[in-house]
Amino acid sequence: MKFYANFKMNHTRETTLKYIDDINHYLKDSECKNIYIFPPATALQKSKGKVTIGVQNGFFAQSGAYTGEIGLEQLREFSIDTILIGHSERREIFNETQEFIADKFNFYKNNNFNIVYCIGEPLEVRKEGEDALFDYLLSQFDGIDTNYKKLTVAYEPIWAIGTGVSATTNDIELVHNRLKEKFSFDILYGGSVKIDSIEEIAKIDSVDGVLVGSASLNAKEFATLIKKGIGVKSLN
Repeated sequence: MKFYANFKMNHTRETTLKYIDDINHYLKDSECKNIYIFPPATALQKSKGKVTIGVQNGFFAQSGAYTGEIGLEQLREFSIDTILIGHSERREIFNETQEFIADKFNFYKNNNFNIVYCIGEPLEVRKEGEDALFDYLLSQFDGIDTNYKKLTVAYEPIWAIGTGVSATTNDIELVHNRLKEKFSFDILYGGSVKIDSIEEIAKIDSVDGVLVGSASLNAKEFATLIKKGIGVKSLN
């Protein structure tokens, strides 16, 4: 099972360094095969020990006149080759269009990155029923190479992100199973994943891992969440 921590706009370089050391301390080698951390851009650094560092966002250029952005040149300095693309906050808050997201995806695909690609629906779409839900989710793959070998998809219902409300196991299983019928990539679940919900989520066969937000900000708590998730999967 894979575990991804999205710090969003939390932590500094100093606290991220300590966090990584703590994770390496709290977890045994056997528990740390697939742990990824996405810190803020100012806290980027090279992967260390059992933890792989990824980037939350990047512009689709080597370098250039793109004020406020980071590109391939900066990421290469830290040997980073994992990126988060399509997160709902980038779509909703920063108004990234599907075309823009696809351009970003294809640039980093062409540079052989591991891509964690996010999809998800607002509550009003979910209420319209299964057909509307899957039409909406599949539209988020426009321009995306779903056969890319280094693609991992994260399903994050927008109404369950940062709200403290997780989708039910039936909600999660419905989407993951339908996507598994159509595609071959690994699928993470994200959306208020917590220590007290990870075991139920991990029991779902079609869940290959989790993308965790606020519950990942404390290293000891994230390590506990990882142990619980791995414990469930090892029993299946």
